[in-house]
Parts: sequence; structure tokens; C-alpha cells
Amino acid sequence: MKNLTRVQRLLFMNITLLSSIGIWLTGFDQVHWFAYVVPAALLFAALSGYCIGLDISRMLLKLFGIVGKEPSNA
Repeated sequence: MKNLTRVQRLLFMNITLLSSIGIWLTGFDQVHWFAYVVPAALLFAALSGYCIGLDISRMLLKLFGIVGKEPSNA
């Protein structure tokens, strides 16, 4: 069920870290609640290895006839 490579998981973890630092520097009570959605989704993807957004993107590309090469799990 995993659809992410190790490099993608590391990238998602780094983006989560940087987003969380930005939220922290802004102030937890000042940030809109939706700002927490992206880091939470990326953290889930980094820890579990499954990214729902990647599956949705692949499904849409297949729907429009733009078929890409599947990534190899390293």
C-alpha cells in the first residue's frame, strides 16, 4: 500500500518541519486552523509511506489521459 519512496518521505518530513516552525514563529493562537492541515497530512504521509494526494493526482492524470511513469520504491 505504500506509494512513496524514501526520498519523498524525507521531503515531506522536511516540509512538515519548516511549516511547523513557521506556525510556531507566527504564534499558535494567531494562525488559522487550516494552516495545520497541510503539515498534518504531510506528516501522516512521511510516517506511513502512503500519500492520498499522490493517488488522487495519479487518478486525475489517468482520467485526462496523461499517464506518467510509476515511481520505484527504493
